[in-house]
Amino acid sequence: MKKDTLLVHAGRDPSAQNGVVNPPVYRASTVLFPTLEALESASRHPFDQTYYGRYGTPTTVALEEAVAALEGAHRAVATSSGLAAIAVALLAFVSAGDHILVSDNVYGPTRKFCDSQLKRFGVETTYFDPLIGAGITELMHSNTRLVFLESPGSLTFEVSDVPLLAQAARSRGIRVLMDNTWATPLYFDALEHGVDVSIHAATKYLVGHADAMLGIINTTQETFNAVKRSAVALGNCPGSEECALALRGLRTLSVRLARHQATAWELATWLSLMPQVKRVLHPALPDHPGHEFWKRDFRGASGLFGVVLEPVSKQALAAMVDGLALFGMGFSWGGYESLILPVEPEKMRSATSWQSDGVCLRIHAGLEDIDDLKADLAAGFARLDDAM
Repeated sequence: MKKDTLLVHAGRDPSAQNGVVNPPVYRASTVLFPTLEALESASRHPFDQTYYGRYGTPTTVALEEAVAALEGAHRAVATSSGLAAIAVALLAFVSAGDHILVSDNVYGPTRKFCDSQLKRFGVETTYFDPLIGAGITELMHSNTRLVFLESPGSLTFEVSDVPLLAQAARSRGIRVLMDNTWATPLYFDALEHGVDVSIHAATKYLVGHADAMLGIINTTQETFNAVKRSAVALGNCPGSEECALALRGLRTLSVRLARHQATAWELATWLSLMPQVKRVLHPALPDHPGHEFWKRDFRGASGLFGVVLEPVSKQALAAMVDGLALFGMGFSWGGYESLILPVEPEKMRSATSWQSDGVCLRIHAGLEDIDDLKADLAAGFARLDDAM
């Protein structure tokens, strides 16, 4: 089935639910067994069936099946948040004394987890330029266990040559993990491009309504058991209510993402003409770092991008963003609402540097009317100019 059809039909079986279209929400901790044989069978095969609420409920399984089908994964593992999914996946493949390679433009909490928790457990992290290409082999050691990618990267949106990096890693027996939240399985098939484990902050586009925290890890057959054992050992599990909200959001992902993409692109091109804007950060722009890889490997772009303003005072920036009526300020994205957030990429780099004398803004294009969004930003720029 095509992806749009999978979005509608995967992870549900009305015939098994008295004809009800959506899987019910199973609120459960205890699961009972009718016989000793059934109990012992569940204990022998804990990942193949639900026998305790922390391992998942039928609602959890329905979501995992749907997302795995969408990305062509062997199986998926749901977690309580996107960061939880990242932590579970990383801890599934490293031990004390190991070394990992992490793209320098990753999500801030990913870097913090590596620099605090993994370092404390004796795992060394080396950050690399997301545009390093074949040069990544020079950073690989005999104890390198995994390469962690995020493409496009958080805040600045550089696009890596994922197939090349994956080939370089896998030729040495090194696992490749990727945060694929920005593109979702609709716009980038991570596993088909050589990735072993594809991670999603389902809080964002998969849920799509800014009302649930959730993570999803898509795995190959070779990586599933390690990831599932890690989630179980860490006691990490999502609530069935959150899984049901993600299943609801998943059904409209295609139409929502198309609207996010169209609105973001129109805003990006419009913003590039504004005198207050120095640079637009969007993978679909021909001069964007890694644009050729985005054009080759991706089927589309989501609603998240960035702009760099010409130098302005903090007072002028506040005048602009404080008065916005439709763009809220908040540390998330992927919902139906538009957001804007001043960010500081220079504070989250070590292998590369981010140099700009203007403020960087991360923008999420929501589902509002494009003309209303332009008018809101135009009024904001007018306030900015008045405050200069």
